[in-house]
Amino acid sequence: MKKEDIQQVISELQALKCETLKDVEEARVHFLGKKGVITALFEEFRTVDREQKAEFGRPLNELKQLAIAKVEELRDSLALSEAASGPREDLSMPGDTLELGSRHPVSIVRKEIVDIFRKFGYDVAEGPEIEDDYHVFEALNFPPNHPARDMQDTFFISAGHPNPLLLRTHTSSVQVRAMEKMSLPIRVICPGRVFRNEAISARAHCIFHQVEGLYIDENVTFADLKQAILLFAREMFGPDTQIRMRPSYFPFTEPSAEVDVSCNICHGKGCNICKGTGWLEILGCGMVDPNVLKASGIDPEKYSGFAFGMGLERIAMLKWQVNDLRHYFENDLRFLREFSTAVEV
Repeated sequence: MKKEDIQQVISELQALKCETLKDVEEARVHFLGKKGVITALFEEFRTVDREQKAEFGRPLNELKQLAIAKVEELRDSLALSEAASGPREDLSMPGDTLELGSRHPVSIVRKEIVDIFRKFGYDVAEGPEIEDDYHVFEALNFPPNHPARDMQDTFFISAGHPNPLLLRTHTSSVQVRAMEKMSLPIRVICPGRVFRNEAISARAHCIFHQVEGLYIDENVTFADLKQAILLFAREMFGPDTQIRMRPSYFPFTEPSAEVDVSCNICHGKGCNICKGTGWLEILGCGMVDPNVLKASGIDPEKYSGFAFGMGLERIAMLKWQVNDLRHYFENDLRFLREFSTAVEV
């Protein structure tokens, strides 16, 4: 081995120029590959006498590091050059289309109902989903151990307490809070999610949504209630919609009624949606019981009011002829895409 051999390779490296990344790779193989020039020098170094190893070992290592640095320098330089001179994006081309989702049918119906009652002068009130027994039952004329409590199978969170916590079974609890805090007259609607311990089927679910309404003022009558329901029904289902009110029972209203609307599919003639009756049940309502007013500190001798409540899933089922309540909760995109063109009022 001669020093001149090492110096010659150094000169070649210093003079090395490459036009493409392919040239750089070929240079790397030439100098540092298994059969490369520098690899051959290291093989020859093994045969050098021990006295000469110190003389050639350091220059050989420096040569290898020089070759590695040179190859990396050329590769980085050419990569930047090719990126700068390569094809650029055409900013005039249209971008990738993003597929938009759709509103959930329950959300569409909720917004439509809220917008209708806002036009009638109602405010929107909301309350906690985890409630106490007082606001869900006792303040609404459900005394302890009253049989009416069996009408709703409740999810209790803390049982055995004088005022246990539970998942609210109706948004009437929001009406109680409104009567406690708001100044009279009160005109509110209360949309929200409610929970009942029921078996899940095509017609029932343990989670569903309600919108309840409350109007309290002086001289409010059942005729006012009937007119409010009729106006809502015609806004929701069409100007030719008729309603009928059937006597019913709710602990917090007296008198109470169930409300049916004329079927908007067959227009009262009878079909499979209305089961041949020409009518569809949509909500329950009634005049606020004087005991409920007293519980919230409102004088029933001076004030009266009405309340109503409806299930959003029920309204959505009637509006779009959905035959299975479970579709609303399964997140099936095939079902949800059906409402991508639904018009919101």
